[in-house]
Amino acid sequence: MKIISADQLAEAAPYRDVVEALRQGFRDDIATPPRHHHDTSPVATLLLMPAWSKAFTGLKSVVIKTDNPSLGLPTVIGSYLLIDNRTGAPVAMMDGTELTRRRTAAAGALAADYLARQDAETLLMVGTGALAPHFIRAHASVRPLKTVLLYNRNPAKAEPLARELAGDGFRIEIASDLESAMGRADIISCATTSTTPILRGAWLKPGTHIDLAGAFKPTMRETDGDTVAKARVYVDTREGAETEAGDLLQAEAEGKFRMENVQGDLFGLCRGETAGRRNREEITLFKSCGTALEDLAAATLIYSRS
Repeated sequence: MKIISADQLAEAAPYRDVVEALRQGFRDDIATPPRHHHDTSPVATLLLMPAWSKAFTGLKSVVIKTDNPSLGLPTVIGSYLLIDNRTGAPVAMMDGTELTRRRTAAAGALAADYLARQDAETLLMVGTGALAPHFIRAHASVRPLKTVLLYNRNPAKAEPLARELAGDGFRIEIASDLESAMGRADIISCATTSTTPILRGAWLKPGTHIDLAGAFKPTMRETDGDTVAKARVYVDTREGAETEAGDLLQAEAEGKFRMENVQGDLFGLCRGETAGRRNREEITLFKSCGTALEDLAAATLIYSRS
């Protein structure tokens, strides 16, 4: 059995390649039963995510530990077991944290490939934790980004990410005024653990694409109801959105959105069954809750190259 470290995984999985692996995964026949979701403490969530295709079965275990940043540790820690269906034998154990970060960012970029304007050049990254550089680089693999605006409620916490991205060829700015930054952004990507709205619909400009990945419980949200109300809304999977998409569920509870008005999911977009962006002026929103399909598609790619 191969043991694939985070560094080995990263080398085998360039962002655009993961985007394309996910695109094919959403076109293929991959079984994804409901994931196990258990709150094991006030600061810890355990996720167990199985999936299988004709060739492979995969199981990811993830612990989301919201107090880990204060300990100098990553918020998300996971592992991924890949099994060859021909024999039932495990063939790889890989770093689930790096896998999760890359496939999560790639899913957002995949959606943006259908929903963001083709000439999108400015990305606003809200939240500057461990996921942020992955989202920025994944979006840059599908759109011609030139400027990256970084926003953190504490601007000093954005400085390490700005230094990390310095060699990537972007013009990097740390934004202190979120309203102004939203007015400049073509794509807004959020990866936070917020339980209260950060993005305000009143601050959106026409033509913006919003990529939401941080809120993973019904009690969490990164947007206010006006943001959702102004947008054509898409999700990764409808099943996940109906149970976990706090941004959408809370907007619905406020009377500003109806879940039946979700325009489509990644299955429909990738299979050509659902239309993406219709014009330059509309606002689009993609809410990702994550699916084991994405893990298996990415893990299969990585195993083939390891």
